[in-house]
Amino acid sequence: MPRLHQAGFSLLEMLVTLIVIVLITSLVSLAINSGGQEIELEAKVRNLGEVAAYAVDEAQLMGRDYGLLLQQEVVERDTVYSYQWRERLPEGWRAPTTGKDVFAGQTLPPGIELELELEGAPVIDLGLAGAEEELPPQVVFYSSGETTAGAIDVRRRADGELLWRLDGDLLGRFRLLPRGEDPELE
Repeated sequence: MPRLHQAGFSLLEMLVTLIVIVLITSLVSLAINSGGQEIELEAKVRNLGEVAAYAVDEAQLMGRDYGLLLQQEVVERDTVYSYQWRERLPEGWRAPTTGKDVFAGQTLPPGIELELELEGAPVIDLGLAGAEEELPPQVVFYSSGETTAGAIDVRRRADGELLWRLDGDLLGRFRLLPRGEDPELE
């Protein structure tokens, strides 16, 4: 009896193909995730600048002082930076009672550091957040329309590269500068 030859793939060929597909999928996923982190960071930094401008207007409109509190937090053994918005009430600085969606706190991705410079003073240590104490904000948006002047630098922790700089002046004008450079001057 003649044997019929069956066409098909061997188990080894199928395994090699599967490994190649998994490898390619992993590389594509890695490339998309690293780009996604940059987009997420840009969105959060832009949000910070936009809400700061809103806080200036809201402070004047409502006749209340608002503040920005920058903090370090330890999440799963990694230090991350976050920012919270505060409103000055008779009992002290608390979460804003109005505009809770606008004034929602944000946490920056791991591997990012914030440096705060106020009114030309050296960089301020942000310290670790403590749930047991209510910290006052470092940047205040006064109901008179004035703001604590300074800058927030957003840096990559690994190499210290400046990614973004948010400049604010005494009159509450904010500029978001990629890599700390003004694109209008180039």
